Formats: sequence, structure tokens, C-alpha cells
Amino acid sequence: MSPHIIIDQYNLTISFLITLAWQMIGFAIAWTFKFDKVTDFTGGSNFFILALITLTTGDTYTARNIVASVLTMLWAARLAGFLLFRVLKTGSDTRFDDIRSHFFKFAGFWVGQIVWVWIVSLPVVILNSSAVSSTLRSGDPSFGKATDIIGIILFAIGLFWEAVGDIQKYMFKSSKPPKGQPCTKGLWYYSRHPPYFGEMTLHWGLWLLCLTPTINGGLPNSAKAAQYSAILSPIFTMILLLFASGLPTAEKPTAKKFFLMSYSSIKQNQLDNNNNNSSSISTRFSEPEPENEIWSNYKNYLKKTSIIIPFPPFLYLNLPEWLKSSLLLDLPFFKFDEQIDGKQALEEERKKRASV
Repeated sequence: MSPHIIIDQYNLTISFLITLAWQMIGFAIAWTFKFDKVTDFTGGSNFFILALITLTTGDTYTARNIVASVLTMLWAARLAGFLLFRVLKTGSDTRFDDIRSHFFKFAGFWVGQIVWVWIVSLPVVILNSSAVSSTLRSGDPSFGKATDIIGIILFAIGLFWEAVGDIQKYMFKSSKPPKGQPCTKGLWYYSRHPPYFGEMTLHWGLWLLCLTPTINGGLPNSAKAAQYSAILSPIFTMILLLFASGLPTAEKPTAKKFFLMSYSSIKQNQLDNNNNNSSSISTRFSEPEPENEIWSNYKNYLKKTSIIIPFPPFLYLNLPEWLKSSLLLDLPFFKFDEQIDGKQALEEERKKRASV
């Protein structure tokens, strides 16, 4: 039996329409009831749906198609399940506090989620398409090629770091650690963001696994071009985590939290003196004196812990800064500047206290 062609031979249109419909349903529920229980679950489960539908409607039950689809569904189920469990425990997601009641801002997030799901799902969607995996096409390579094995290994490594990292962080927070103590348990000893490392690694693995028919098979040039273009999936994942919703939303905000922990009484003193001596306040903002070792300890933690790529702390500590920035991705704009960001953080806190 030949695969079914639904609208186009690469499954691009049908996968987009399914994603659009599923995300619109999730948005309607989240907006109507003003809660976050379905937001991340709708995103993660969407990958599961696309992998399942493209596999079953394509009649492409070769070992590679089944393995790639099952791995995608396994990752999606793990991600959706964990995020749903976490939001059920916390009650809400603080990311949406400023946009949950603003229709267009909130809708903008869901539009971004549509783009994320559609692009990141491209490798398995295209692999399962009639243009690539037709059972009538000759030259489809048998399962077990080097790209199959390497792809599965990368996926397994990535899923391990993502899943175990999430569990270890959750258990660390649940243990109610001492104030000012960053998580350095398990995988977090080698990286400040092990789930991000895992996420990027597993998507490179999935793309490589799905690419095998192009590298070792007899596909026409158009189908090869489609499979190569699916590299957008791991690249887009890296861009998101490195420059958008990942590290930029985690590094400086976390550093700000630890910075303010060392200056709580200074903030209060600044507030008390605000109406009497604004010039002296500015001076104290520029060169504050910490009241404890929390910020100092956190700076030491940053110096010895790789930002994303796992690395032994005792080796990372002694690496030159240019190497940390260039090869290990600890880029300058992730860093919290005490003179600029610190002063701004204290000023924001002072204004917040003054408005109470």
C-alpha cells in the first residue's frame, strides 16, 4: 500500500493545520479560564500528535520511521507530563503573570508556540511523508546505518540530561534548600542548565536519525533538500534556548535574585533615607556593601560551573574567559553586571518598596 498524500507530499501543510487547530483550542481554554494548566501541555502533546498522525496515515511502518516517531512521542510525553505535573503543583506559571489578562500579548505567546512546534517537528514529519518514505520507492537504506546509531545515541544522551535534570531540580527545590544555595546536585554540578543541553542534543540526534534516507538512500534531489532543510529543527531549538526563551530569561534574573539577597537591608536603608538625601542614595547605589556572602558565593559558582555544556568544575574554573565565551557559550550578554544591572535592581526594589 502506498502512503497517503494529504495536501502536499511532505506533510508540511497538514502538520501546520493540525498544530494551528490544537494550539487554538489550548489558547481558547487558557484565555477563557485564565489559568496555565494547559499551556505547556498543549505544546508538548502537539509533537506527540504530529508524530502519531504522520506515521499512521503514511503507511510507512519501516523500522526507522517507527523508531523516529516513537522517540519523538516518548520525548513529547515526558515533556508534556512533567510540565503539567509542575504547574499543577505550583498552581500557575509566573511567565504569564504580566500577559495572562492581555489578549494580544497572551495570543502572541501561542503564535510563538505554533511556530516552535511546527518547525521542531519537521524531521519526523518529513521522514514520514510520501516523498521520503514511500514503500514503493527503491533504495531505502536498511535500519542500522551509522547515522541511525549516532542519532539514537545523541537522542538518548539528550533525553537523559533533560529528564534527569528536571527531576533533580524539582527534588532540590522540594527539599527547601538554605537561602542563597544554587542547585549543584547531580547533573547540575556540571552545568547550570542541564535540561537545555539535553534539549539541544536530542533534537540534533532526531534530525540525524531521520536524515539517513538522504545520506544512504536513493532519494530524488527534492526529497533530499526537504530532509536537509529539517535542520531548522535543531538550529531553531538552539536559537530559542540560547537567545530567546532559555538562557536570557534564566541567567540574569537568577543572578539578580541572588544579588538582592545580599543587599536586603541596604535596600531598606535606601528607602528610609529616600526623602531626606537622594544624592547620598545614588552614591550608595553605585558602591553598595553586601551584608552576607550569598552574592559572593554565587559569583564563585558562576566562575566554576559551565553555563550549558557539561564540564568538570575544577577544569572550567581555570579556563580563559575567551574559551568560555567562544566554545562553551558563556556569552557576555548573559552576565549580570554589578555596576549596571545591580544598581538598576536596587533602584527597582527601592521604588517597589516606596509604592507599598
